[in-house]
Amino acid sequence: MTTQTETTTGTSAESLPDATAEARVVPSFVQGAWWAPAPGAGTPVPVRDASTGEVVALVSSDGLDLGAAIDYARSVGQKSLGELTFHQRALVLKALAGYLNSVKDGLYELSDKTGATRRDSMIDIDGGIGVLFTYGSKGRRELPNSTVYVDGVPENLARDGSFGGQHVYTRVPGVAFQVNAFNFPVWGMLEKFAPAFLAGVPSIVKPATPTAFVTEACVRAMLDSGLLPEGSLQLVSGSVRGFLDFLDVRDKVGFTGSASTARSFSAHPNVLEVGVDLTCETDSLNAAILGPDAEPGTPEFDAYVASVVTEMTAKAGQKCTSIRRLIVPRERMDAVAEAVGARLEKRVVLGDPRAEGVTMGPLASLDQRDEVQKSINALLAGGGQVAWGTLDAPLVTHVDGTVGAAPSGAFVSPVLLRFDDSDAVAVHEIEAFGPVASMIGYDDVADAVRLANRGGGSLVATIASADPAAVAPLFGGIAPFHGRVLVLDGSVARTSTGHGSPVPHLVHGGPGRAGGGEELGGIRSVLHYMQRTAVQGSPAVLTALTGQWRAGAPSAVGDEHPFRKSLARLHIGDAVASEPREITLDDIGHFAEFTGDTFYAHTDEEAAAANPFFPGRVAHGYLLLSFAAGLFVDPAPGPVLANYGLENLRFVTPVSPGDTVRVTLTAKQITPRETDEYGEVRWDAVLLNQNDEVVATYDVLTLVAKE
Repeated sequence: MTTQTETTTGTSAESLPDATAEARVVPSFVQGAWWAPAPGAGTPVPVRDASTGEVVALVSSDGLDLGAAIDYARSVGQKSLGELTFHQRALVLKALAGYLNSVKDGLYELSDKTGATRRDSMIDIDGGIGVLFTYGSKGRRELPNSTVYVDGVPENLARDGSFGGQHVYTRVPGVAFQVNAFNFPVWGMLEKFAPAFLAGVPSIVKPATPTAFVTEACVRAMLDSGLLPEGSLQLVSGSVRGFLDFLDVRDKVGFTGSASTARSFSAHPNVLEVGVDLTCETDSLNAAILGPDAEPGTPEFDAYVASVVTEMTAKAGQKCTSIRRLIVPRERMDAVAEAVGARLEKRVVLGDPRAEGVTMGPLASLDQRDEVQKSINALLAGGGQVAWGTLDAPLVTHVDGTVGAAPSGAFVSPVLLRFDDSDAVAVHEIEAFGPVASMIGYDDVADAVRLANRGGGSLVATIASADPAAVAPLFGGIAPFHGRVLVLDGSVARTSTGHGSPVPHLVHGGPGRAGGGEELGGIRSVLHYMQRTAVQGSPAVLTALTGQWRAGAPSAVGDEHPFRKSLARLHIGDAVASEPREITLDDIGHFAEFTGDTFYAHTDEEAAAANPFFPGRVAHGYLLLSFAAGLFVDPAPGPVLANYGLENLRFVTPVSPGDTVRVTLTAKQITPRETDEYGEVRWDAVLLNQNDEVVATYDVLTLVAKE
């Protein structure tokens, strides 16, 4: 495996003239080298400490050859990743996660400057590392040790089985261009990078300017690990204006940010006419519905209030998944406001996250603070009233422990608004991207559904209820408008991953206003970076292209039992064909008595004959499987180490006393395990009767030594 090297070309970051308190320029990493603008090239954007206002970095990409970086990814990155299988890439992700875990303290220290508390940084940094671990695991468990992914079962397109079809996924030959938001400089990058890498597609990462210095530090650590194949990851710190001009049908774009920016990308000719695949995650007025049964004092009410406060204050409310609208029974609005306010009062200490005892930091930048204050004013003008909180400049805890004003910091106090008019346009249109939530009342379940869906499509909604009669219509009504729904009741209050925490196993994204895109979702997101193609041909062709044996493809029944062959000698299509065995009435009776399976179809001739599926007494299906194992197994110790399961079992034709059965077992798929001395072999098993009718079909899974 070749790895990226840290060579120097162009001008170093340290040589850039610094007119802003000697702040460091955040470099880019392109074409295998660290890069910074030449002296005097453009005007770098200053990035400030969110708590103190001190300039901590400068960001600029003036002079960077973006087209060359994209060409480098398509050539060098594609080649190096293409030399690895899914399993090999997955192992890189696992090792990379371990390495980042060992150096994450440095990322935490940088994250302090963005206004993130240690809890906030854990969500971002440890959450991102967790994504790498998850895809490292899923890649080895759910993908083949090859470069092609087979989708679904083969389709037979000819009566005699001579012609068929199959859907397969192959990686796209371009670049995954990833434009990320400011609120998650580590997780936001890694949740896009991991599935693209596993698919075999190189990434170019463009972080948001306010937190680009944290992303750069993470990328630097990833490169320092020596684990990444050359060209698999590049970083552009600064503007990428016009990047879509360089992309075409080979490429994928993942964008997280504002709806207005997403619309401008969507209107680009290369998206509309050339076929650049654009996935967007944008605004989201996420809702939390308090069920009709969730009275004050119930576990569901308490869990609801705790969730609301968590989502208002984690990352200072700067999460695309935060709760923006509280939808509660109208008569319970006062109780909810009181409970939320009491919890905020008790748990929120606003200040510099480096100060002891602080539980909520500032927003990421002064621009974000101004935007949130503007949104609060618009919500108030649209009918909102302050139910809890203050609009005055907040007093905050400074790093030295003193409490006072922070005019240079991006601080905003938590604010809960209340709308007596639940249909006020503002509450369903304006997203204040900070520690702000709005409460509206509903009259019945149908009204709650209607109000939730007025958000126009959201990433996530919560239903807090223990009443299935309420949960079912609520979920059924809001599901088409939401990418994820959390049902919160007392039994999961302590174990739930939470309203605002996307997990790599499940889809992150939502319809409509939320952007219409999907990320994460386990292997689904890997397939986003691959092309699904329907291939048609003979069984031999389909076997060769997919690495999975198909009925009708060449098979070989030789003198040597295939169970005597290690993975080094076993080939797809190697087979064993057994002699027939007669099934007697005594066999059926003994199996029924021995196992206790005395179902009438096996023990009562008259009752069995009256069943439309049976001609009379028939053999147990599991008796036939047991006999089949005895017919194909090779009993002596050898390369086959274990049988660890059956899959896709179907019983097709009943077997009566006096019938005979025989079995054909064919090596269907061979999957070596990269880190073990054995691999998995999937065998195609077909059980036939004396008339060559199919009795049963299934896959046998075995573990077989490599040598």
